[in-house]
Order: sequence, then structure tokens, then C-alpha cells
Amino acid sequence: MDIKEQLREIKTQFRLAMNGAVSQSMREKGLVYKLNFGVELPRIKAIATGYEKDHALAQALWKEDIRECKIMAGLLQPVETFLPEIADIWVEDIRNIELAELTSMNLFQHLSYAPAKSFHWIADEREYFQVCGFLTIARLLMKKGDMDDRSANELLDQAVSAFLSGTYHVRNASWTTLRRFMEHDENHAYRVCRLVEGMEHSASADERLLYLLVKDEVNE
Repeated sequence: MDIKEQLREIKTQFRLAMNGAVSQSMREKGLVYKLNFGVELPRIKAIATGYEKDHALAQALWKEDIRECKIMAGLLQPVETFLPEIADIWVEDIRNIELAELTSMNLFQHLSYAPAKSFHWIADEREYFQVCGFLTIARLLMKKGDMDDRSANELLDQAVSAFLSGTYHVRNASWTTLRRFMEHDENHAYRVCRLVEGMEHSASADERLLYLLVKDEVNE
């Protein structure tokens, strides 16, 4: 079966599993795609298990401006053939938080170059480059947890800056990363506390909020 036939077969399965109510709910929540069948994630994963990981198929799926195809692309893309420049192209094509979260979880965190690439992304001014960068780092912290001092300092500087000045999704992603960093050990938590200790009575509402979030995280 060639790629076109596989694509046709996959899209047929999505249409059969279509859920109009879910699709409408997503649109109302701002998860906009050119085409969205509203297929639940467990069903997308189940359909994906019927196919081998394949670079050409994954790339073809990603090029389809269809929610379910893009999600499955991240599930079927082999990490060995997913070059850094392709990763940048994919992130540039991400337009909503659902796809950012799922692609970071299903693919980006598993890339051999994920640590370096994710730091490159968080330094980018574009919203979803930052979001994917922080979400990927958060995943890496959950698996490994530690990093050298230079990387930790860069991460903390970028995360705090993003929280204070980023968009809604960038702020949430940066806070997720800070939480994962703090959860690693007491020394990591202490470093974050030192960064925000002067923000308790700041004139900036965002700085006061960050202080309270860190305080609550430490006291849990």
C-alpha cells in the first residue's frame, strides 16, 4: 500500500470515528483547525497502532491540515529521521496548545537533540516555539530532572521572563517547566525561591502572582 492509499485509509477511519459535538466544543475553546473530526485521543492512538512508524507517512500526515492527521504524525514519526530542521518546520506550523502539548509529548521529548533544540526554541520570540520549548524541557525534567548550572541558569532566566511577559500559553508552559524544575530536589526549589523572593510586594501583579505560585508549590 503506497502513501496515498494509507492516507486515504487513515482519513476514512477518522471520518467513521467522527464526533461532531467534540469538534464543536474544541472550536468554541479556540482549538481551530481547517478540518477537525473531533476524534478522541484514545481512538487516534488506537488507529495509529495499526501502522508502523514511517517517515514518509508521518510527513504526509503532518502536511494535511487536519487535526487528527497532525496528531497521528507525531505518533508515527521515527526519531532517527526527524532532523532538527524538520522539527523547526513542524513547530512553525503549530497553531494551538493541544497540538503543541501532544507533539511535545509524543515526539519532541524523545529526540536525541531535544535538550539543545528546546533551549533554542524558548529563546525564540514566536509564541509556539516558546511553548514547545518549555513543554519539551518540562518533559525532559520529568525523565532526567538534572542539568548543569549554566543550563539551569539559562532556563530559569528564560522561564521567569516568559512568565512575566509572555502570552497566556507561554506563561502556562513556562510555569509548568518551573514546577518540574522545583520538583527535582530541594536545591532546585531553593534556587527558584531566591529568584522570586523580592517579588512578594512588587508593584507588578505578574511578579506577585509568580511569587505566590512558587510559595504555594514549596508549601505543598
